[in-house]
Amino acid sequence: MTRRLLLSYLSLILLVLFALEVPLGYVYARAELSRFSHTAEQGAGVLSEDCEDKIEHGRTAGIPALARSYARSTGSRVVVTDRSGTVLTDTRTTAPTIGQDWSAQPDIAGALRSRPATGTHHDPATGADLFYATMPGTSGGTVRCAVRVVYPLTMLNERVRSAWAALGEVGLGVLAAVAVIGFSLAHWITRPVRALEHATAQLAGGRLTDPPDTGHGPPELRRLTASFTHTAARLQHLLRAQEAFASEASHQLKTPLTALRLRLENFEPDLHPRSRPSLDAAVGEVERLSRIVQGLLALARLENSAVTPEAADLDAVVANRAAMWTAFAAEQSVDITVNGPAVGHVWAVPGGLEQIIDNLLSNALHVSPPGSVISLARAHGPGGPELHVIDQGPGMTEATRHRAFDRFWRAGDTHDDGTGLGLPMVQQLTLAAGGEVALHPAPGGGLDAVVHFRPSSIPWTSCRR
Repeated sequence: MTRRLLLSYLSLILLVLFALEVPLGYVYARAELSRFSHTAEQGAGVLSEDCEDKIEHGRTAGIPALARSYARSTGSRVVVTDRSGTVLTDTRTTAPTIGQDWSAQPDIAGALRSRPATGTHHDPATGADLFYATMPGTSGGTVRCAVRVVYPLTMLNERVRSAWAALGEVGLGVLAAVAVIGFSLAHWITRPVRALEHATAQLAGGRLTDPPDTGHGPPELRRLTASFTHTAARLQHLLRAQEAFASEASHQLKTPLTALRLRLENFEPDLHPRSRPSLDAAVGEVERLSRIVQGLLALARLENSAVTPEAADLDAVVANRAAMWTAFAAEQSVDITVNGPAVGHVWAVPGGLEQIIDNLLSNALHVSPPGSVISLARAHGPGGPELHVIDQGPGMTEATRHRAFDRFWRAGDTHDDGTGLGLPMVQQLTLAAGGEVALHPAPGGGLDAVVHFRPSSIPWTSCRR
């Protein structure tokens, strides 16, 4: 965030500098050229008047000396022609043009018609930019000569480049100053945000041990930090209260339920035989209540604790649980098979794989008719390893499959004494490790409970929802 704020400051300043300095540089360059051309035009005009005066009084022999003197003082090249366009003098030392007819050249032809000419052009021979001013030498409306003065623009271009360099240095200095100030400002603004991020990570881990400082940053962020700290303290208080309740309830409810069951069983010798079914039903309800309490407490502990998943060998756990449940299944004439390729290690809550498989096998065994088979099938799915627990029972409709993960929900036609907490427990354990669980109809009837795991080859990041 600090970098983004700093980049936004620098981008804005860069845009402002570009909008100000580029037009300023162009205006300066045009002003310098205008000033230079005005000075050169004035000088060429004075020189043309002097040359016209010498021609008018028959002193043409003094024109070369006058031209050379002017050329030396201004660093220019001077060419003077008579009224017919014939070159009288040329200060260029190489390739003299004296005696040549220049009347066809546009600027000379225009000057001989009393039309001064100025402009710039590039000399391909020297690679230099040149400025020329061609002025007529007139007296009383009569043109007696034309004077062309050619100035190199080297010094002018150097001044313009120096101006651009100065503007660039000023811009870089401004950017450097803004970078220092902007970094300090961005650091000041984002400091409470970083503190909030650190505190949020701690709170997500279960306990806020280092509350953010509320004395730094803008007033709005200080108020946000104070509000977050208050909210986090309130949440921690509620979580501690809920954890204390779960712990106390686990201890306080076990003893009364056990005592109630013993008291009910003690009534059995004194009851009439016709009352025994009612006693058995009461004992069964007490047992069911005990299982519900245990399930609720287990869910509460799972939801309130921040458990970090760890890599677990799915193949080994599947083989172990299948071997353990085989004896129970054999009592109901149900077989348990394990098939599919080995899938390796997956992310799971410590002890969670065993609970997931136990709950799914328990549910499958309740609905499996004698002589049927429960299949534990491993597979490599598109998102990672999968475990399918497939039974040959009556299955579920689409509506019941959608509601099967609701707490305490049981199908209307079921007659078992389940608590309705097994599948919610499976879902919670799976989500805590970044996986998913779903129910699908099995081919040929029955139910296919599919658990999608995250492979341990992918680095763990929190995926709790």
